[in-house]
Amino acid sequence: MPSETLSWRGVLLRLVAALALVFFTWNAEGWSFYHWAIVPLFDGVHTFSPLKFLAGTVLLAGWVVFLQATRRSIGLKGTLLVAAICGGIIWLMLSTGIISASSGTGIARVVTVAIAIILAVGMSWSHISWRITGQADTDVVD
Repeated sequence: MPSETLSWRGVLLRLVAALALVFFTWNAEGWSFYHWAIVPLFDGVHTFSPLKFLAGTVLLAGWVVFLQATRRSIGLKGTLLVAAICGGIIWLMLSTGIISASSGTGIARVVTVAIAIILAVGMSWSHISWRITGQADTDVVD
């Protein structure tokens, strides 16, 4: 059964962790694992250091944990629903001029944040739904 101590702070910490995972993997500013370790390989620099391997492995482990929790917690339909809500918010921000459609970097940042929100919801949903409904999620083991 999920812990009764889940708070908005816990949800916020999951969001911060998801933002870190997504932005460390790739971001529009060019300061990411992708820009540091992968792009040089395509540019003809064929060196891959142990530090880059370790950083990539840690990021991969983070993605596995977040994606597994999201799949178990909200599934494909829930993921699509959260993505649709994020898409609606992005559309609203575009239509009201909060962000500009002509800014590729701005759009990339907003989409990157949306991906992190999907992962954070996936990490938090079992706890949130338990607090709302009193029903705990379980995994079916054959």
